[in-house]
Amino acid sequence: MKKGYLYIMLSTVLFSTMEISLKLVSGRFNPVQLTFIRFFIGGIVLLPLAMRNIKKREILFGLKNLKFFIMSGFICVVVSMLFYQLAVLDCKASIVAILFSCNPIFVIPLAYIMLNELVYKDTIISMILNVIGIIFIMNPFNMTSSVKGIVFTLLSAVTFALYGVIGKYKSKKYGGIVLSCFSFIMGSLEMFILIMISKISFVSLFFDKIGLKIFSDIPIIQGINSSTILALIYIGIFVTGLGYTFYFLAMDETSASIASLVFYIKPVLASIFALIILKEVITFNMIVGIALIAVGSCITFVFNSKRNSTVEEEDDQANFTA
Repeated sequence: MKKGYLYIMLSTVLFSTMEISLKLVSGRFNPVQLTFIRFFIGGIVLLPLAMRNIKKREILFGLKNLKFFIMSGFICVVVSMLFYQLAVLDCKASIVAILFSCNPIFVIPLAYIMLNELVYKDTIISMILNVIGIIFIMNPFNMTSSVKGIVFTLLSAVTFALYGVIGKYKSKKYGGIVLSCFSFIMGSLEMFILIMISKISFVSLFFDKIGLKIFSDIPIIQGINSSTILALIYIGIFVTGLGYTFYFLAMDETSASIASLVFYIKPVLASIFALIILKEVITFNMIVGIALIAVGSCITFVFNSKRNSTVEEEDDQANFTA
């Protein structure tokens, strides 16, 4: 258990520096290019652990598995993480970190619609507190943050929640590490195909004409030099690769509900890092918003933990009786 909490601490710190590290290099790389690079590296870092889990679980891959990872990679990397990178480009790193950490509130209605999962009173209360917290952070009556950046962040959070919902039952078969590893690799390969398509002259010209230059003739290695290589290594290997590795190891050592503490602590820690490194001011509205989101998250954490404990006790009793 102690090892599990160490993994939680490591993944929390790494995930909390994600927006800051991306913000520091966002002007040096095309957003599509940077998303491709970091998830390809992250997938490769996860691969040895994923292969070990495949062998342990005796998983056999076929066409059906490939189709699933093509879909999950597209939703996670191509859609969600591209919106995320665009959000970092247009919005304060602290705002992106806080709002993206609210993605679990979008899981609740999606899981209800797609998986017929029960919605409890505590989850509704948690959702309301999170939504009020988001409104405080957005501060619609005196909005100083980029509206486009906030919209991109919320779109990223919603689509990441969708990725979580479609992968929920598959993760029981594959495990979180295998699911993330192959989703990252497939998603980055799909992104590579899009990059190559963007280099076709008429495609490049089309995106130029409609004002979407970031999708025109997307570079692959441009910008990678002695001044940016360390940042790329940190983003790809540490934040994306090791961050998710420690997170899933924390799940193995503790439980999914306890490991989710990572996303409850991240908004506060990321805001502090953004203040220290990027000199981003933490406003009163942000403090109120973070507090509301933290309370909502704590309610979810406490009640989920109780429900999981009850289920485990019932399973133990059933096994004992059998």
